Amino acid sequence: MTQDPAPATTPASATGGPLSDIVVVDLSRALAGPHATQMLGDLGARVIKVEAPGNGDDTRGWGPPFVGEEGERQSTYFLSTNRNKESVALDLKDEGDKAVLLGLVDRADVLVENFRTGVLERLGLGIEELTARNPRLVVLSITGFGHDGPEGGRAGYDQIAQGEAGLMSLTGSGPDDPQRVGVPIADLLSGMYGAYGVLAALHERATTGVGRVVRTSLLAAVVGVHAFQGTRWTIAGEVGRAQGNHHPSIAPYGLFRCRDGAVQIALGSESLWRRFCAGFELDPDAEGLATNQERVGVRERVIEVVEEVFSTWDSEPLLARLAEVGVPAGKVRTLDEVYAWDQTLSQGLLVDVEHPTLGKLSLPGPPLRFFEGDGTEVTRTQHQAPPLLDADAAAVRAWALGEDA
Repeated sequence: MTQDPAPATTPASATGGPLSDIVVVDLSRALAGPHATQMLGDLGARVIKVEAPGNGDDTRGWGPPFVGEEGERQSTYFLSTNRNKESVALDLKDEGDKAVLLGLVDRADVLVENFRTGVLERLGLGIEELTARNPRLVVLSITGFGHDGPEGGRAGYDQIAQGEAGLMSLTGSGPDDPQRVGVPIADLLSGMYGAYGVLAALHERATTGVGRVVRTSLLAAVVGVHAFQGTRWTIAGEVGRAQGNHHPSIAPYGLFRCRDGAVQIALGSESLWRRFCAGFELDPDAEGLATNQERVGVRERVIEVVEEVFSTWDSEPLLARLAEVGVPAGKVRTLDEVYAWDQTLSQGLLVDVEHPTLGKLSLPGPPLRFFEGDGTEVTRTQHQAPPLLDADAAAVRAWALGEDA
């Protein structure tokens, strides 16, 4: 059962989700495509995960950590990105299994794949052939660097993409310390953009009756979130560089040491700067500190001023004081602290599922919640655990071949 996202109230209505009439055939593996299909499954779509016989999705072998008894061990990596799916193992070089896949394609609304460019064509399953069979089919294709262009055939792996797309040059303690983001953010973003594109194509299909091919890539997804760092270069001609835990365009905004650790503050307006100064007996109009532009120009001095004030405070009373003053602030939590936090639990960000071999599992849950206009929450009655390899073979094969009637 889904963990109650709002302990004070019980949702009065439940639904299979806004995509409960949609069938997704998931040919993807690893993370980018599976994250997209998990998002669609969270919204109620029926997601049929097609895996290679034998070992299945690559992530089934990614670990440690693994959980479960010997012979039934499950990768926590796989468990993170495959809830609300069915599994069928198909050898796409076998004509019988290919017939099953084509039966799925004929009945599906969406197909998701993240093969390298040209692989499906070599299998006789090119997107042109698939969409000719089912003109209503929406196809999501995720690649590493794009399906065309001078480097369109390159294999895509998250850390490589983070580096090639400039993200690592912006992340780290300084310009000479490039760092990857602590989660596979290029994979995750491309999956999110892909799901977003699928929803747009489904909406368009409701009018035209015809599907679309949606393409994105790890490269495109990271460039798509360059935000102000992108325009900093394209308009102002400045190349952003990693500079640790402080904002390049706002000061003070970042991580500041206090007596027993550190806290983060975000003073995104001049009114917040003045509020902060009043709360800690600082002069907001001190020479060189009166405006954000001035403060950014002397960031190291600003850090020294703030940390001198914070040096007499422990983190908990300091955070309480910042809240009292009305300054946005927070701590840096470890993941165990995040999942134990009442606020995390109140948002439904953990879901309980029953796994066929592992029993009850708590999984990080979907980040969306839906409500009626009167404030009543609408929730799925149940999420499904990530499937065992080929667990749904009989039902899926029968359905694909029209033998389920």
